[in-house]
Order: sequence, then C-alpha cells, then structure tokens
Amino acid sequence: MWRDWVVLRRRLKKFILSRLVTPVLYLVAFGWGLGRSITPESGTYLDFLVPGIIALNTMNVSYMSATTVHAEKIYHKSLENYLAAPIEPAAFVTGKIFSAVIRAFISTALILLISALFDAHLNFLADVVSAAGFCTVIFLNSAIFAAVGFCAAMYVKTFEELSQVNTYFLMPMSFLCGTFFSTSQLPYAVRIFIDILPLTHTSEMLRYGINFTSLTILILYAAVLIKFSCRAFQKAMS
Repeated sequence: MWRDWVVLRRRLKKFILSRLVTPVLYLVAFGWGLGRSITPESGTYLDFLVPGIIALNTMNVSYMSATTVHAEKIYHKSLENYLAAPIEPAAFVTGKIFSAVIRAFISTALILLISALFDAHLNFLADVVSAAGFCTVIFLNSAIFAAVGFCAAMYVKTFEELSQVNTYFLMPMSFLCGTFFSTSQLPYAVRIFIDILPLTHTSEMLRYGINFTSLTILILYAAVLIKFSCRAFQKAMS
C-alpha cells in the first residue's frame, strides 16, 4: 500500500485533474440539464444525483485502480518480486485493495467539493454520525469493487478481456443501481435482481442513511470478495 501511495503522490496532480472531468460532466448534464425537468419527492434532483455519482465514482476508481495488477502480472512480470519478498499473499492483496480505497476517498473528496460549488445539499454530512456512516459505506463499496478488479486481473489473460468485465458487469450497474434514478421505477422482476447488487445498497445508504440490512450485505460482499481475491492470487502465482 505504501509503494502505491508513493507512486500516487508523484502523480497526484494528474490523478486529481482526471478525476474532476467525469463528475463535472454528470453534474452539468444531469444536474443542471436533465435535472431541471425532474422533481424528486424531496429536495432537488441535484441533491438526489450527488450520492449516486459518489457511489458510481467509487466503484469505477477502485476497480480501475486494482486492475493495474494485470499489467504487473502479464506485461511487467513484477508479481514474482512480491512472491519472493518475505510477505504473505494476503498482505499483498490487502495492500492493493487499500490503495484503491485511498484513491476512491480522494476522488470522493473532490466530488464533495464540486457539489458544494454546485450548491447541492448533502444530508449525509449533517452530523458526525451521518459522516461516519458515509465514510463506512464508501470504504465498503471501494473495497468490494477493488476486490472485483483484483480478481479480474488475476483471471483474465489479455487487456481486451479485462475491458469486457467492465462492459458486462460494471456498466449495467452504473445505470441501473439507483445512481441516476430510483430503482422503484424499474419492473418488479428486474428490481429483484438489481436489489442483489452491491452498488444498489451503496446508492441507497448514501442517499437515505445507514440501513442495517444493506450494511450487512456490503460487509458480506467485501469479506467474501477479499477472501476470493487472496485465493485467486495464490492460484495465479502457483
């Protein structure tokens, strides 16, 4: 994790600038553009949109950060160095996942700053308890999708296959898991499937506060996927 942090510090300016583009486009296009014709049950559509953008952003940032392991495995051939080092495989996996979580938190802070400039009202920052719950959800969501990215990097053999995971797995969740509109508007059969996915629970809790059932689901997702990532790493390097 420290190794990745040293690398990130050297590229921090470029990372920040790259992470500003997408949230600004979403806020302008959906918050100011489309949002003017949408009236949610309470507040403005911009207030509804920001938690969804944060959920979507943490998913993408953590996933893409973890998939860099694929280049280390296939192209740089540097994973063997870690295997030769006196560290446990679980330490390597956990370090990579936490590195992705750090990037997700930095990116989230940027979105909060931009949202304040757009005059969005963020209920999850109303008090310390809400802010703590917000950070917990961000941490869990980032860890989940960092583990997904790590597993994908271990199993796929080409960069093209890695992009297919994004196309078939992440992109549908980006638009259907309550990021831009409420899942209650979806057909019942579709909603049952959507409610199983972790991003749905993340969007829900960022928008309306901590829910015990949703929090438990995210914790289970994180625990299972991190354990699976450790096994995938050991299997790929055996």
